[in-house]
Amino acid sequence: MDQSRLIAVGQMTSGDDVDRNLDACARLCRAAKQQGAALLSLPENFAFLGRGDGETLARMEPLDGPLFARFRALARDHQLWLSFGGFPERASDTHAHNAHVVVDDAGNIRAVYRKIHLFDVELGVSQYRESAAIMPGREVVVANSVVGRLGLSVCYDLRFPGLYQTMSARGAEVLLVPAAFTLMTGKEHWEPLLRARAIENQCFVAAAAQTGRHNDRRDTYGHAMIVDPWGTVVAQCRDGEGIAVATVDADWIATVRRRIPVHAHRRADVYGPA
Repeated sequence: MDQSRLIAVGQMTSGDDVDRNLDACARLCRAAKQQGAALLSLPENFAFLGRGDGETLARMEPLDGPLFARFRALARDHQLWLSFGGFPERASDTHAHNAHVVVDDAGNIRAVYRKIHLFDVELGVSQYRESAAIMPGREVVVANSVVGRLGLSVCYDLRFPGLYQTMSARGAEVLLVPAAFTLMTGKEHWEPLLRARAIENQCFVAAAAQTGRHNDRRDTYGHAMIVDPWGTVVAQCRDGEGIAVATVDADWIATVRRRIPVHAHRRADVYGPA
């Protein structure tokens, strides 16, 4: 394996105890480092997952605040690039951004994406209204990293292919999809959507995930995985906490794109640019 291009995705069960969540993230960092990964992606809500909007807002702070500093220190301590898949970054007195932050192995922030698509849906008796506490972002983010050029997203973004087409058009090689996918939708949609985004954009997709029962109101699907540009699931987590690792093979990306040159065949003159 090319160790410099080895990426890991993490799977965990966050709750409302920040210290316990930090300990879980540290365990995932140690496991990723032991396997030679250069970058570990952590899921949405890695720092905190409570029962309601009020608890989330109580935890929000700027990215230079003391809470996120504790998690940034993990990158420096383990000499590992980290993708923090969804943090409540203060946006106003009443709303946070759901911020996906990439940090290098010295703990420096290299890129910030603020979730664009907010999860306001009804699933049977369960209702979700992310917009009650979260302010949507407005910027597509693609950033260089130790494992290649990253396209950043969060969870529900996965259902909007135009976002990923824009990122791949801007040179993304790896699409990061950290998530806390619901148990109900995860069973039916998680893997098919991840494989579709990989196939149509001819990119690796690395999807960190929350899993299991977080409280009496929230269960998540898990199945953190890495999908290659051909749509093959090349690594996947089992139940519970853990990591999955795979090599981001630039030659394989190039081969897939030569075989079926969809990027060259897109008809922006007919249906607009990505």
